[in-house]
Amino acid sequence: MDRTITRTGTYTPFLIHAALHRAPWRLLFLPFALLAMLGYALKMMTRARLKEINQSLLLGRRISRADLAPLTASFAERVWQLNTLPGALRQIEEDRAAGRRLVLATASYRLYVEAIAAKLRFDDVIATNSIIGIDARVTAKIDGENCYGPAKLRMIESWFRAEGIDRAKVKVRFYSDHASDAPVMEWADEPFAANPSTKMRALSAKRGWPIVDWDL
Repeated sequence: MDRTITRTGTYTPFLIHAALHRAPWRLLFLPFALLAMLGYALKMMTRARLKEINQSLLLGRRISRADLAPLTASFAERVWQLNTLPGALRQIEEDRAAGRRLVLATASYRLYVEAIAAKLRFDDVIATNSIIGIDARVTAKIDGENCYGPAKLRMIESWFRAEGIDRAKVKVRFYSDHASDAPVMEWADEPFAANPSTKMRALSAKRGWPIVDWDL
């Protein structure tokens, strides 16, 4: 989703959006979030741990679904209005018109991605999940794997099994901007590099994957 359908990443903007609308005082923790990002850049923590830390700082360790709903709805509207690529929207409509089942597979958190997917009229979502406490509150801890890199392919394959879909009987088209999605690109029948990063562009040239530009 991020930088494939949207112009920019969405996770940190969502956390800032949530803090502004729910607890503006949490913005005081932004410098600590930046320090955590630096720690990730220096390989002092995993991407998954970085997500958990920043969510704890800006959204809180736990939040009820009732409190979360208006935050995700307003953020999804903002993404829809200001942060989607025109070409991506056209391709989504084209694939829908062709009768394809639209599945959004993203490393971003399900806790806010589902609202964006609903705006875009996707059929299904595969995303990083949050642990839900016995009090039905969404926590800052990841449930299972961060849906990134090889883990994304494992989660897609798990979703296929859960849905009872025979991989051999379907044709998979997959779009991505980032080289971390190479495992899924290799697995797909029709991989497309959309708005590719420099590394993804080089990999696409090597693998012969078509490149599409959705900026316009």
